Amino acid sequence: AQTSPAAAMGDVPAPMSPPPPLSKEEEARRVLVTADLDGIVRYISEKNPKNVIVMVGAGLSTAAGIPDFRSPGTGLYANLKRFNLPSPEDIFDIEYFRDHPEAFYELARDLWPTGKKYSPTISHFFVKLLEQQGRLLRCYTQNVDTLELLTGMNPRRVVAAHGNFATAHALNGKQVPIHELEDAIMAGPEACRALAGKYGALVKPDIVFFGEPLPKRFTYGVAADFPNCDLLIVLGTSLTVAPFNQLVAKVPPRCPRILINREMAGTHPHILGGFRFGDADRRDVFLKGDIDLAIRNFCQRVGWLKALEAMHAEGSMDAAVERA
Repeated sequence: AQTSPAAAMGDVPAPMSPPPPLSKEEEARRVLVTADLDGIVRYISEKNPKNVIVMVGAGLSTAAGIPDFRSPGTGLYANLKRFNLPSPEDIFDIEYFRDHPEAFYELARDLWPTGKKYSPTISHFFVKLLEQQGRLLRCYTQNVDTLELLTGMNPRRVVAAHGNFATAHALNGKQVPIHELEDAIMAGPEACRALAGKYGALVKPDIVFFGEPLPKRFTYGVAADFPNCDLLIVLGTSLTVAPFNQLVAKVPPRCPRILINREMAGTHPHILGGFRFGDADRRDVFLKGDIDLAIRNFCQRVGWLKALEAMHAEGSMDAAVERA
């Protein structure tokens, strides 16, 4: 009888192949026994990392159905022609927003993360699983959609490098309850103008627009967290946007680093200390493919798949009740 895919994805770790021999110099430099999934499984088993940092990019959001910003023909920028913007990026430009807020408000209505249109994927719940296990030091995300928080993660464990929809302020600095902005955006332009009148200035979610500084929590968090990292996991990002792409170099020299992505990333020379896959120190591992499938395979190998699938199923059921 054939083994079903579900049975094949059980929680019994697969046997690991013996590592190739090393020179004395390589033995002194190496971080992982092998620079592959076997090596990561062995590292987790032997070292039991408790200060894991996860860096999250658009690949997790697109798996949830949210359009990304740059994919040709399907990215968010490519779909903004209907707004007749001078350039697509202007919809996230703070000066353009001051003069023409309606374009952003209409876009925000489509993207607003209520949990009714978009829900966290199994990869989002993987980060939540690390938190539940007491392993997660922090999740640093480039995404503004708050899907990490919709898993039920403690907000203190999540740092939104580019801000997100979780909080809001008026342009004069006044804090605005996020539900008031959500209600106004869903109601339309007149409600948004009325909200601006109430607070004395236009109101926007705390997403970082072009022309605005990154959140202080990001800056301070990087300095405090990354020197203590004992396993870095990078999920679904092309690592093309600074300063987020520079974070991979800020972990200690003997901290293993994993990239799970459809394409190799983080190897460009402008990222000082970026990924060096295949290097003799056996520190960096690239797991290529679909993010959700790769996460399932990873968790199967370390014996976490049943816990992950149960958490995802429970979260998906809660989301279905919310949408009903």
